[in-house]
Amino acid sequence: MQHKRQLGPPSEDGVARVYEEFVLLVRLLTSGARVEDGGLTLAQHSLLGFIARNPGCRATDISEAFGVHRSTVSRQLRHAVEAGWVEAETGPARIGHPLRLTDHGAQILRRAVDSRLDDVRAGLGGWAPDDLDRFVTLLRRFRAGVDPDARTPDQNDGDCSA
Repeated sequence: MQHKRQLGPPSEDGVARVYEEFVLLVRLLTSGARVEDGGLTLAQHSLLGFIARNPGCRATDISEAFGVHRSTVSRQLRHAVEAGWVEAETGPARIGHPLRLTDHGAQILRRAVDSRLDDVRAGLGGWAPDDLDRFVTLLRRFRAGVDPDARTPDQNDGDCSA
């Protein structure tokens, strides 16, 4: 005899458990290597990933995409330029300078992405292909329920699409 699942709001305990797992997972995957060891912070990783996917973008573009004040982006950009990761090209100052990753910046980003992909690969070790497909489907379904815009992966902070 098959039992029909009852649809309705999830239990508060279930919501809290999912939230806790997401917090722990996000913390794990976004912390990456320690900054002292040459790793990128989440903000740096996001910034470099966005510029890699949008060469020629400006600070205002980044500010709009991330929903943060332009001064926050400017501070992060200043550090990225000083570190040799980002280059500001010449252009009209009133609209901001076009940005691009330097070769060094692209290398730093690639290393960070590879490290985080290694973490995910380790977590998925031993999973059957059907389990992996189901997991991705459930994550996309969850994201669509949280984000009514249902952004595509290329519009996020860019961990994998750098």
